Amino acid sequence: MTPVRWGILGAAKIALNRVIPAMQLARHCEVRAIASRSIDTAQAAAARTGIGRAYGSYQELIDDPEIEAVYIPLPNTMHVEWATKAMQAGKHVLCEKPIALTAREAEPLLAVRDRTGRLIEEAFAFRNHPQWPALRQLLASGEIGPIRSMQVTLAYCNADPDIIVNRADVGGGALYDIGCYAVAGCRYAFASEPVRGFASMRLDAGFGTDALTSATLEFPEGHASFTVTTQGGPNTGGTHQHLGIVGSKGWLRMDFPFSHSVPSSCRILIGHDKSIGSQHAREIEFPICNQYELQAERFSRLVRGDAVEPFPLETAIANMRAIDALMLSAKSGRAEIVS
Repeated sequence: MTPVRWGILGAAKIALNRVIPAMQLARHCEVRAIASRSIDTAQAAAARTGIGRAYGSYQELIDDPEIEAVYIPLPNTMHVEWATKAMQAGKHVLCEKPIALTAREAEPLLAVRDRTGRLIEEAFAFRNHPQWPALRQLLASGEIGPIRSMQVTLAYCNADPDIIVNRADVGGGALYDIGCYAVAGCRYAFASEPVRGFASMRLDAGFGTDALTSATLEFPEGHASFTVTTQGGPNTGGTHQHLGIVGSKGWLRMDFPFSHSVPSSCRILIGHDKSIGSQHAREIEFPICNQYELQAERFSRLVRGDAVEPFPLETAIANMRAIDALMLSAKSGRAEIVS
């Protein structure tokens, strides 16, 4: 299979530190070019990552006829604009999360995708880690029974006023930045869509973004709750993470569910009627892997027409509908319908 020729729109830290190095490991990826609004920034990023071509504008990159697919790690407010332009230029798109700031903002991408015939996905790398298909298989097996409740925590501490997560003007805040992981993970586990959502937010007085959000999502089968914060937990660049599920006859925990900034081993711990307290009865261990490499490989194979699991744009828009309801709830003070 011929590798897919990739271009990178933007020199964000996640691109330089995680995604590009992972793409360069993937068998079916060839990273050909990187663009920034500044040619100096683009050239520095290209030199750092060993990319052969640098462009001083995003448009120059998507006009490059050799580029087949683009990865977009731009600020949230720029995702729809550049995903649209890239597809119109004939490129497939892997776009960082969240795909947009509202479902309504994202919905026009459906028409662009259908008109151009290009692929577009939201870059939730965690879904490519083998522990998540294993989680779904475990739940489908009935070992712990139907889900009654699910709890997720994501937390890190960064008070830098210049980073995107602390800037309201580009769609920052805990819910958009890491709450979208929690929402996506809950929807994946329940394998259905929430019907109502309630959220409480604590805003940072200086940044104007939510530094702490706690929320409940009501699914037809049960409830999911999560807390996300950008001003708690580790301040060393890592993220505290927890995911727990209680079923009708057992429970499980994932000890490293979402953000593997450093490829690491992880486990699903399973308890049942003979478990005492939080002591698990058995565990499934997953060896070290790079979920960003797996994401790049899977999407590239999808571009080449291989029969691999897709995560279509409709999934990204459904995630935004749940986030929209939580945003509205935080303002109204009541539970809101997910629609």
